[in-house]
Amino acid sequence: FKETNVDIPKTIAELCTEMQVDNLIHVSSINASPDSKSVWSQTKYEGEMAVKEAYPWATIIRPSQMFGIEDRLLNWFANAATRLPVVPLIDGGHALTQPVYAVNVADVIQKIVDDPEKFEGKTVDLFGPQDYSYKELAEFVFDVTQQNATVVDMPKDVGGVVAKGINLMGTPMLTPDMIELWSEDFIPAMTQEEYDGLTAKD
Repeated sequence: FKETNVDIPKTIAELCTEMQVDNLIHVSSINASPDSKSVWSQTKYEGEMAVKEAYPWATIIRPSQMFGIEDRLLNWFANAATRLPVVPLIDGGHALTQPVYAVNVADVIQKIVDDPEKFEGKTVDLFGPQDYSYKELAEFVFDVTQQNATVVDMPKDVGGVVAKGINLMGTPMLTPDMIELWSEDFIPAMTQEEYDGLTAKD
């Protein structure tokens, strides 16, 4: 995670400063936090800090989990029902997420590209209009796909052990870090009003 989320963004930001590039957009995550137990979320936060240090006027966008064609959120449940004996819901799937449509993320990036000065040095959270538990998302997916999935409420500590075994697979469906990530709420710090005020047209 460190190379992808910290080292590479830091290098890009340093090069942008050295080459006097006018604007830089860095894509982070709404869950970027030094307090998260997920290493992915921790390094996302470290990446934000590294970019800001090297290029202080960078625009940081922080999308929530994205859904859309071939996404890794809703499709995960459908694929898990096919590839795994059971579909685990960590701690009952009660953690919340506020997924955002991938096309809407692209639209916001386009707004920033069109008016970069307005967003210089700002952080923009990107999120959908409603939060859902992972249990609700699983129920929605299986209702749409008509899959007869076996869903299991799995305590986080048990999920961590199971994920270590699955992680040995070539393309693991579940990793120990995903257990940490999906046991935390994935919702924005920015309110809808703050977002609307930042992205509204002048």
